[in-house]
Parts: sequence; C-alpha cells; structure tokens
Amino acid sequence: MTKIKLVVLDMAGTTILDQHEVEMCFKKAAIQNGLLSSDDRILALQGYAKLQVFQMLWTEQVGEQDSSISARAEKSYQDFKEILETHYRTQPVLKTEGCQELFDYLHKNGIFIALTTGFYRTVANIILTKVGWGQSLNQNFINLRNTQGIHLSLTPDEAGIGRPDPAMIHLAMKKIGITDPRQVINVGDTPVDLAFGKNANIRLALGVCNGTHTRSQLEPFPNDGLLNRIDDLIAIIEQINHEKI
Repeated sequence: MTKIKLVVLDMAGTTILDQHEVEMCFKKAAIQNGLLSSDDRILALQGYAKLQVFQMLWTEQVGEQDSSISARAEKSYQDFKEILETHYRTQPVLKTEGCQELFDYLHKNGIFIALTTGFYRTVANIILTKVGWGQSLNQNFINLRNTQGIHLSLTPDEAGIGRPDPAMIHLAMKKIGITDPRQVINVGDTPVDLAFGKNANIRLALGVCNGTHTRSQLEPFPNDGLLNRIDDLIAIIEQINHEKI
C-alpha cells in the first residue's frame, strides 16, 4: 500500500486568493515598457517564472533576432517586481476557499505540505508572512515539525529553475525525505502547474478550478483530475490511503 505523504500546492490562485491581481500587476509593467500582449496571452503564461515570461513576450513582439530582448525583459521585470511587492505589502492577502480545511486535514493525517510558486523569494515571503505561514519556518524555509501552516516553501530561487521543469517538486521531496513519487500529489490552478506535476511523474497532477483558470480553460491540458475547490482533495486522499483507488 502506497499512501500519500506529501502534497505540493501552488500559491497564488490555489492556496492564496488571486482575483487576477498578478496579471494586472504584470500588465501594468508591460504597458509601462511598451509591451503589447493581450490579457489572454498573459493569463496563458501564469505560473511561469515572470522574467521568463517577459523574455517570451518580448521575443514574440520584436522577433528572436532583436538584440534588445534581454534588456527589455530585465527592465520590464524590475518594474513588475516593484509593482507586485507594493501590491502585496499594501493589500489584504487571503486564503482560498477550502484551503484551511485542507491544511487541517493534512496536519491531522501526518501529510506534509509544500508550497511552490513562480514568484521570487521576496514576494513569496511577503505573502507567507501576511497569511501567517512563514513565521515558523527556518532560514531555509522549512519546518517539518509544524503543526499548523506549511512545512516547506520553495521558489525558483532555491530550485534554480521554475515551472514546468519539475525541479521544485523534486527538491521538496528531497528536503522532506520522500523517495517514492507515488506518495506525492501536486495541485495548481494553471496549465503550467499541470505540466509541472506531470513532468515530475508523481502520483497525481491535479488542477483546481476556482483560481485563475476555469475548468474549461484547464480541461484541454493533460491532468489527473480537476477540483472545484482545493479541499475536494481530501476525498481523493482518503480513497488512495484506504486503497479504494
């Protein structure tokens, strides 16, 4: 019997309420710099590391041979960072519907919680502190003895690469001491989150449909199931851990 021992969860849109604020901050930085990408295109790239997104979008706008792409992307990214940090420092940060219920269940059943994100560490820390999940973590952003909140936080800064590369999931497994990918579930609210989980070859790569993407927007992408809200995961874990699936 292979029970679930680790649940890896995205932040904005999955565990942290996101009413498209990140996209709005991104769009503001893009407009400031003359980057003309549609809202749909920006939404489609949610979940990727944001410097990478700026590089992709600038390449699409000016052509891959343009020598200014790196400088344009870096300037846009720096403006985005300032806008985003100001947003999260000054606006309320709330958990998504069902998040606390899921966390309570996972703690009660001895299942580790790791948060991953496309954000860089500074923004991740602002969010973690405001929602009350960061204070008990050590300087390496881990506390495996936590009885509330999360056990581990990972960003592309620590893993060296962002999604859809599975490095953050694999690093979470290593830090927690899990070697069997069948003991791991990943949940996110974007297509890149689904690819992230699939690329890690874990037990389940699931999507949640009340974040930045709807069910119809997630359905076309390979996945192992779509949840209406994040605490729907409880029933799935119960089935797995009692050998019903």
